[in-house]
Amino acid sequence: MKKWAAVLMTVCMTAMLTACGGADAPATDNAGSEAGTEAAAETEGGAEQESSEGIPNTVNSLDDLPGKTIGVQLGTTGDIFASDYEAEGSTIERYNKGADAVQALKQGKIDCVIIDAQPAQAFVEKNEDLTILEEDFAVEDYAICVSKDKTELTEAMNTALKELKEEGVLDQIVANYIGDDTKGTCPYESPADVDHSKGKLVMATNAAFEPYEYYEGTEIVGIDAEIAKAVCDKMGYELQIDDMEFDAIISAVQSGKADFGAAGMTVTEDRLTSIDFTDSYATSTQVVIVRK
Repeated sequence: MKKWAAVLMTVCMTAMLTACGGADAPATDNAGSEAGTEAAAETEGGAEQESSEGIPNTVNSLDDLPGKTIGVQLGTTGDIFASDYEAEGSTIERYNKGADAVQALKQGKIDCVIIDAQPAQAFVEKNEDLTILEEDFAVEDYAICVSKDKTELTEAMNTALKELKEEGVLDQIVANYIGDDTKGTCPYESPADVDHSKGKLVMATNAAFEPYEYYEGTEIVGIDAEIAKAVCDKMGYELQIDDMEFDAIISAVQSGKADFGAAGMTVTEDRLTSIDFTDSYATSTQVVIVRK
């Protein structure tokens, strides 16, 4: 069985060192932090209604995963990676939302949840009866997905991402959502002279993936939302964000319903057969949530 090396988000590392000074962007009220959002109340609140006290934990390391019942969010990288354990006797329970998987874990219906590190941390912070295994489950690169027949758009996005990285804007955006020193203090704001004359680009996402995309009131905010806005500003487009189920994003991009997709989406060989990806803008990990 494969074991994966632990990697923290590379874009975070620079952000923690440079804080908000990496880019000259004034504050705006369109960004949020991980705590106290309406999305958090809706997403994590359901998991808080019941405690897993009295339900024993059965997963203490990655070696315990074979034969267990594993919860994942449908269509995510956790779903893809966890599927390998079906050959070793594990049962994979797939949920439309990560919060539903966490609730099932608290109720004792499953033994663990495999999910991205940052959302996992948000769940655990709000549920004292849960914890994250010290061993990371997998390493993944996040990128923006684009239809294979829109190569010019992919190239333009790569150029924009490169410029934003060099200018420190990507680090600033991450620092606004992750890290005790800078979180919530340096949101991205469009330049005063931004030109949106080229029209509008539609981004498909699944806004239940804090801190990458989630609701703050009626607005979708998060790392991916701000990166997409910055990319569109660079290219001369206005951004529109459409919320949908995670496993509908790729088909929405393929069909032209959306121009691109961004939802903490990992580049995999399987996805590359049906969709193109931009250059990676972040590296993160999959982790395992268990009961204490």
